Amino acid sequence: MKLVKTPAGQQALKDRSAALSPRQRSAFILFDGQRSTADVLAATQGLGFTQTDVEYLVGMGLLAPSAPVPAAAPAEQAGEAPLSTSADRYRSAYPLAAQLTAGLGLRGYRLNLAVEAATDDAQLLALLPRIQEAVGVEKCVALAHALKS
Repeated sequence: MKLVKTPAGQQALKDRSAALSPRQRSAFILFDGQRSTADVLAATQGLGFTQTDVEYLVGMGLLAPSAPVPAAAPAEQAGEAPLSTSADRYRSAYPLAAQLTAGLGLRGYRLNLAVEAATDDAQLLALLPRIQEAVGVEKCVALAHALKS
C-alpha cells in the first residue's frame, strides 16, 4: 500500500507540532505516495521504524492511502508532457528534494528544514543550488527537471 501525507500531516511536519519520535519523523518524510509502505519500512529498518509506527501515523491522521493514479495518455507515458502547473511541479519535486536532503543526516539538517518549509515550486527552485552543492549536481538531475519543466 502506498501512503501519502495528509494536509494535517504536511502541517505537522512544518510546525513540528506532532508528537513524533525522531525515527517516526525520519520515516514520515519518505511517505510521498510513490513508495510503498514495504519500501519505507525496508529503507528505515536500521532506525527501528516498524509497522506499528505506520499504524500510529495513520491513526493520528498524518498519513492516508494515496489516491489511485488515472491511466496516463500515451504522450504522458513516454515522458513528453511537461508539468503544466506550479502545483504539479511542486508535487513532483517535493518528494525528490526531501529524499535528497533527508539523506544528508545532521549535515543537511537546516537544508532539510528549508525543504520541508517550502510551500511551492518557486521556493524549491530557490533551494535547488543549495541542494546541488550539498549532494552534487548529478544527483539533482531529476529534481532540476521536475522544477524546470
